Amino acid sequence: MVEIKTADELNKKFLREGMWPTIFCNGCGHGVVLEYTFWALEELGWDMDNVIFASGIGCSSRLPGYINADGLHTTHGRAIAFATGIKAANPDFNVIVFTGDGDCSGIGGNHFIHAARRNIDITVIMINNFIYGMTGGQLAPTAPLGSIATTAPYGNIEHPFDISNLACALGANYVARWGVSHPYQPIKSLKEGLQKKGFSLLEFLAPCPTAYGRRNKLGDIKKHWAWYDNNTILKEDYEKIMKYGTEEEKAQVKDKMQLGVFQDIQKSGFFESYEKLVNRLKEKETKTKGAKK
Repeated sequence: MVEIKTADELNKKFLREGMWPTIFCNGCGHGVVLEYTFWALEELGWDMDNVIFASGIGCSSRLPGYINADGLHTTHGRAIAFATGIKAANPDFNVIVFTGDGDCSGIGGNHFIHAARRNIDITVIMINNFIYGMTGGQLAPTAPLGSIATTAPYGNIEHPFDISNLACALGANYVARWGVSHPYQPIKSLKEGLQKKGFSLLEFLAPCPTAYGRRNKLGDIKKHWAWYDNNTILKEDYEKIMKYGTEEEKAQVKDKMQLGVFQDIQKSGFFESYEKLVNRLKEKETKTKGAKK
């Protein structure tokens, strides 16, 4: 097996060359999330013949098309439903969903809720850029208060959806949120989520300079990326400040978006429980037939 040492070698292994150039705008964070995923898969050493990707509609949902592996580009908001079907048909497959904030928490919100509640054994990588970047710049459910969008020209007045905390409340086995500026922690977390049995959510806060950044006057690409660093904080640092910090320190961080691992538990997933149920009923049926004889 050839050892992958550089990003160029990594991309040659995982990408479909015939798909270039990509559709992504300059400064978009989607390509970074894709490369982090490649590094995680490479370090895990998974056989890509056993990895299936699914996606819906949106910028992030185009990612499986660039990957040299099997995948489904499905309908808007329905990727998790398709992924559940793939896992049901062959539980041995490792199923990964690429989705966006609108695709996952808006149009596909109900599928997300019940897949997490059922603890379906899939990994959902949700790229959150606060907006429907491909379909017209509409307001996404995750957009911060005051955000400008085509459907909110005077500023968002809806409280944003905290998708990671929702996943925790639903009982997902693994939940994490990261930015795209620093690779080590996201790659490590992706490896943990991919290996975890049951439902895993990896939420990535990713810049969208074209649809979100321009409308919200976040500056050029460099300034836009810096905005994410300035408005996020590691979860453990946030909790420490809120517990021990001064009132001034608390005020400085209270509105920042938290990054880190939100939940890492282990409980039985849907298909694991289903298999146990089927085996129990088969055993009961066998005993009943034996008693009749």
